[in-house]
Amino acid sequence: MAKKQKTFKPKARVPRGFRDRAGDELVAEREMLARISAVYEAHGFDPLETPAFEYTDALGKFLPDVDRPNAGVFSLQDDDEQWMSLRYDLTAPLARYVAENFDALPKPFRRYQVGPVWRNEKPGPGRFRQFTQCDADTVGAPAPHADAEMCVLFAEVIEAAGVLREDFVIRVSNRKIVDGLFEKLGLADEGDVQTRLNVMRSMDKFDRLGEAGVRLLLGPGRKDESGDFTEGVKLSDDNIDAVIAFLTSTVDGDDKATLDNLNAIVSETKSGKAGVEELVEISRQIPEVYNHAVAIDCSIIRGLEYYTGPVFEADLTFEAKDKKGRPVQLGSVGGGGRYDGLVKRFKGVEVPAVGISVGVSRLLAALELKKPAAAEAAGPVVVLALEKDQMASYQEMAAELRNAGLRAEVYLGGSNFAKQLKYADKRRAPVAVIQGEDERGRGEVTIKDLVRGAELSKQIKDNTEWREEQKAQFAVAREDLVEAVKKVLARRK
Repeated sequence: MAKKQKTFKPKARVPRGFRDRAGDELVAEREMLARISAVYEAHGFDPLETPAFEYTDALGKFLPDVDRPNAGVFSLQDDDEQWMSLRYDLTAPLARYVAENFDALPKPFRRYQVGPVWRNEKPGPGRFRQFTQCDADTVGAPAPHADAEMCVLFAEVIEAAGVLREDFVIRVSNRKIVDGLFEKLGLADEGDVQTRLNVMRSMDKFDRLGEAGVRLLLGPGRKDESGDFTEGVKLSDDNIDAVIAFLTSTVDGDDKATLDNLNAIVSETKSGKAGVEELVEISRQIPEVYNHAVAIDCSIIRGLEYYTGPVFEADLTFEAKDKKGRPVQLGSVGGGGRYDGLVKRFKGVEVPAVGISVGVSRLLAALELKKPAAAEAAGPVVVLALEKDQMASYQEMAAELRNAGLRAEVYLGGSNFAKQLKYADKRRAPVAVIQGEDERGRGEVTIKDLVRGAELSKQIKDNTEWREEQKAQFAVAREDLVEAVKKVLARRK
């Protein structure tokens, strides 16, 4: 007898480094993005949407921490043998769009964009291969005026997202002062490009790894907690000391002292002098109301290679703890900077540009940590469907509730009463609407306050007492359905 061939069943699993998202998280993200987008639009930025895929040569190779042969991006070859890649940020596609439509666009061109980006990097706790960015950019405006505006815009955006003004700071530095540092270190030659990139990537980890960790990355190398080893830059001890002196030249709360320290370190170089002057001018142009929220900080490097001038980073400063009560390091929830050479790749001429990018997922996670006891969002009102031939009537009830601005749905999974209530409970429905044959004959509906019912179930121990308890369930005339549900929902506010 022939052996029965097994039917292949794929294993239901999400790819490594990706995740499913649903419910409250998506609602919270949507609401936060709406607030951020409103700030962008209030400042005169228009929305733009670019494709998920770009030709690989248009994206360029600018990703930090590239340790993979395909430069950290997901790529495929089209049927015309051209390579395409999923975008790794929203800035490189913007540069392509501006170059392609340059003559038709107003200059400066101000746009904002919200969308997912993908990076083919090693995933880790809280680090995914797909995440959402929310950017605003000005193309065609030189430093430092547009940079100062970006600092203010960044502060307004983080505040609109739900962070108190005293709980964050926009840190500002300048790639030109880093160039000045490289001149002092003897790393300014064209042949030292990769060394400079490795040094910058090491410096960019200063806030996370501290001085000891960065010294290892600049020197022999560093092994992380997982055992993975990162090859070091192998700078001399004197050069490592110079980099650390640069990174620690910031004086908290005193931009003037920080700028004086920078001046002493890099002003003898052309790039360093220009970078300090730009930072001085940005500092002068910040409105007094945001003075406390914008600070000069030399440890801000930004890992992307395409930055050419001022760079920004939004850091959360409040303390937070995870569900086990352990302190959590929040750190950066967004960044940005000036990239005057990105459009030049397409046009052959330099086009000034500056922008910011909000790390939406990280910001949402931080806000969730700040409010660990926040109540879950309520689900929709559920109209139970006890009789198949009355489905049109049930749908009419749900439509009346929706027309009144309430979330409502009809149960469509069968007529079993217990299963319908169980469904409403899983949906976190605050109210169930019930109309069986008896209620319909009386011209009534029964309103069941599911939240109140859950509270009472914890208090009542006797079945007789439960049957006699009427606070969580009552009947009203059919025409009073909407007002009765509104009154129940009002108790929850």
